[in-house]
Amino acid sequence: MTKKWFWIGISAIFLLSISLRFWGLARFNGLVFDELYYAKFGNDYLTHTPFFDGHPPLGKLIIALGIWISTHIPFSPNEVNGLTGRTLTPLNYRWMNAFSGSFIPLIVVGIAYQLSYRRSFALLAGLFTACDGIFLVESRYALINQYIVIFGLLGQLFLLLALANQRKFRLYLMLSGVAFGASIGTKWNGVFYLMGAYLIWIIALVKNKFTRDITDNASATKFPVKNLPPLHNLTQLNIFHIIFYLGIIPAVVYSIIWIPHLQIDTRYGFIEVHRQILLFHERLGGNSPKVHPYCAAWYKWPLMTRPIAYFYGTTQSLKDPLPTEGPPLPPADVKFMYDVHAMGNPFLWWFGVAALLFLLGMLVWQFLIPLARRKSVSVATAFSTDIWIIVYILVNYTANLLPWVGVNRCIFIYHYMTGVVFAFLAIAWLVDRWLHSYRRELRAIGVTITFLILGSLVFWMPIYLGLPLSSDGYRLRMWFNSWI
Repeated sequence: MTKKWFWIGISAIFLLSISLRFWGLARFNGLVFDELYYAKFGNDYLTHTPFFDGHPPLGKLIIALGIWISTHIPFSPNEVNGLTGRTLTPLNYRWMNAFSGSFIPLIVVGIAYQLSYRRSFALLAGLFTACDGIFLVESRYALINQYIVIFGLLGQLFLLLALANQRKFRLYLMLSGVAFGASIGTKWNGVFYLMGAYLIWIIALVKNKFTRDITDNASATKFPVKNLPPLHNLTQLNIFHIIFYLGIIPAVVYSIIWIPHLQIDTRYGFIEVHRQILLFHERLGGNSPKVHPYCAAWYKWPLMTRPIAYFYGTTQSLKDPLPTEGPPLPPADVKFMYDVHAMGNPFLWWFGVAALLFLLGMLVWQFLIPLARRKSVSVATAFSTDIWIIVYILVNYTANLLPWVGVNRCIFIYHYMTGVVFAFLAIAWLVDRWLHSYRRELRAIGVTITFLILGSLVFWMPIYLGLPLSSDGYRLRMWFNSWI
């Protein structure tokens, strides 16, 4: 693929991403799901109204910035409401999320390209990400979960760029630390992206100590590998880089993020507000439907057995005003339903899980074969670029999922957003390999999976965008009772 077509592909992915996020963005003139908190908190920052929230401030500050910009450059007249404490249109508190969320697929493109230098793999990874449902839903409302992902992935991308650029090494490494700090400054689980970076570096050190890499015969310059992807340069990071750029800088950025909040709400200092947040989460109760009907333990996320209904409303005619709220379940005499479901693209998520298991099997097999033949593990084959990609995907996926195993409070499927992007990378890597295979059967499988993912986006789009559905159309998309 030429560079020209690569950029055309990137532009097309961004156009798809931003179009889906802004299409009917003002639909539902009210507060959807946790907009009840975050849109109001964003406006509270602008009015200097003290409030307490169980998460760090950055996500709400970005929403506040969007409100401030939009009220100084007014949108076209639209329905307004005063639910945030101020007369605003839904566009005022939603547009910033829609705009920033449109870049998530492009960040994934950048990571995939830096992992492999394969343009086709990068485009597939970005396309699959643009086709996901939960990222689309979260981007269309004044919610904060997408910012953990945006900044966490930017931290990963800048780290890869640092490893690939000797001249800009320190600049990119500093930007990586800033992005990781911003991710944690949105929600604490943003630290899992930083954990993934630490783990992949430790693996590189252990590998380098006990085995030989394919680059060992290269010249011993600071950055010996110029024609191979950046993961081969991981050992160029030393303990100072990790402590300063990926330790101190994230901590400083995280602390700075708190300054505006602490100046407005003077009830708690920096230490005390963190103690209050911990107490808040401890009071949320166990991970049970008795606490919240949509509580979903971590093991329910990969197969998407319990998504969340963010909004549900009904009308008797398409000419009726759009609902602002509705009953929890559809009554029998409903003519049209408006449902917003925070659920992933089913085929993308299910294929993603299968791809992760396949990559794990490949990794195990790569090491077991030499052992079965009573030979030492050959890193010249075991840590090729493809194996590095597999290690990167699996380590980061695990780092973003495994910590939730021990969490007892009520958690939801949107907590899986930080990890599922690595499942997208996994299925994109496999499909790219199959599409370039000499075997017709594998090429056919790759094409089929791609079209199933695209078709799945179209089929479930009404419940991502809150489009009107008949009762039969709604039930046609609710494949399992646990989805309702």
